[in-house]
This record gives sequence, C-alpha cells and structure tokens, in this order.
Amino acid sequence: MNGANETKIADIKINTSNLYREESFTDLTFVTIRRLAPIKIDGSPDESRESIFMGITQLMSPNGPIPVQCLIEGAKNLGEAAEKLPAAIEKTVQEMIAEAKEMQRQEASRIVVPGR
Repeated sequence: MNGANETKIADIKINTSNLYREESFTDLTFVTIRRLAPIKIDGSPDESRESIFMGITQLMSPNGPIPVQCLIEGAKNLGEAAEKLPAAIEKTVQEMIAEAKEMQRQEASRIVVPGR
C-alpha cells in the first residue's frame, strides 16, 4: 500500500464548513429517521443551509436482513420526512434491484462456454 495516491491518516482533514449535528428518531419497530442539522464550527446552527433527512430500515430476504438507507428528498421537517419516507425507501429499493440485475447481467455475459 505504498501507492502515490495513498492517503495517510495525518493527511485527513475535517471540512469545518460542512458540519452537521445528527439526531435519530425511531418508531421502535421498522424505521429510523436521521436528521442532519447543519452547524457552524462553534456548534451553533448554520441557518444558511438546510437539514438533511435520511431514512434507515431493514428488509427481510431469504438470505437475511438487507439494510436500506435513503435520502428523503425535499423534506423540510420531521413530519414531511415521515410522510415521504415510504416513497424514498421504495425508490432506493428499486434502484438496488436494478443494480443487482445489472450486476447479474454483467456476470452472465462473462461466462465463456467452451465450443462456442
């Protein structure tokens, strides 16, 4: 791991102009909503930026639980985030399925059949 592009731990810098305070809200059954509230370096709210809402859940599959995390687009508050969460999860799951199908398609096209 001595490549020219290797990042040393000492080279890691925090972007102090892009800090967020994280809060979690859960219904204790299926979902968690995370609110990332923008803050300044002193910890005070940064009113010039919008909060970001993320949804987190797990779907059960024959192979066990699959974690799903999604951005809840356009949510201005926790109520809107809760309302928009099902559609955000559905969109993310459909994207995951499409990606998995594409990966399967790519793998299938790599199979070389002798004699063909």
